[in-house]
Amino acid sequence: MPAPATRAAGAGLYPDCPLMRVTIDHRDVRRGLFFKKTFHEVSLSVAFSHEEKQIIRQRNLATTRLLRRRPATAKVDDRDERFALHLGDLLDGRTDYFLCATPSASKLYEEELFRAMAQVKLWLSDNAETGTRSVAEF
Repeated sequence: MPAPATRAAGAGLYPDCPLMRVTIDHRDVRRGLFFKKTFHEVSLSVAFSHEEKQIIRQRNLATTRLLRRRPATAKVDDRDERFALHLGDLLDGRTDYFLCATPSASKLYEEELFRAMAQVKLWLSDNAETGTRSVAEF
């Protein structure tokens, strides 16, 4: 089994900020009672630094939606909001699991996750401090 993909988000963006470790792993799962079907599971776990966790809690950012998504096992009449990935879903070492229909879809989803996590890192560093006074003359 190959090692999970790991990238340190924000390493070159903010040198004085601690790293946010994002780990994504792929595996095949078989679901179904009588008619077994193979799905491609993508698991995401994020190790936030202590400062990032504090920013999320102090600014009430846990309910912020990171991705709109729909798993391969979703029914036609299921609401899309039910499957959205929120920042709070990744706090406290929790792992998020998502099923894709094909290996290609799981790889595209992985890239989407890495883009979203890089954006989260930038966004958290922007939310660390309030803005300063600005003066402009026109």
